[in-house]
Amino acid sequence: MRHLKAHRKLGRTSEHRHSMLRNLATSLINSRDERITTTLPKAKELRPFIERAITLSRRARSVDGEGAAAQALHLRRQAAGFFHAGNTAMKAATGKRGQLRPERTSGVAALKRLFDELGERYKDRPGGYTRILKLGHRDGDDAELAIIELVDNRREVEAIEAAKKRAKAATAKKKGSKKAAKSETTDTADETDKA
Repeated sequence: MRHLKAHRKLGRTSEHRHSMLRNLATSLINSRDERITTTLPKAKELRPFIERAITLSRRARSVDGEGAAAQALHLRRQAAGFFHAGNTAMKAATGKRGQLRPERTSGVAALKRLFDELGERYKDRPGGYTRILKLGHRDGDDAELAIIELVDNRREVEAIEAAKKRAKAATAKKKGSKKAAKSETTDTADETDKA
């Protein structure tokens, strides 16, 4: 029996597994299409991992009252645990003045995007921020692949708007054809009256 055994080990040590989930979460948040392709077990493990981080950003949006800024900062620091920290430890300076700092890593960019964009997008959604789509099996090792994506992404919203425009154009065209058919019937009726 699998009592209290909630997660998949994915054939890795716990340190490797946590690092891999952080990398996947960073890739998902930073990706332009807001979707990544991975194996199905990894996607199923990533889903609750990333949804907890998004929930923290949602809660930071809704904090108000006394100490709201401190509470929002606390939630941001908690969410930072879901991503790699970045270049926090620099090597000792080589003696050159004005040496440029190395760029921050993508984990910092993911955290910024999480709290700036995604917290606002999902502020009214009480969960279910991701979707998993099965792709079939990979050729090399027959592993089952899946796409994990954020819901309500730009591509999805554009598709809904395009469908609405098509439906509106179709109804306008249908109304136009009905008016044309009515005018044709009235024209034929007028001609028969004249005859």
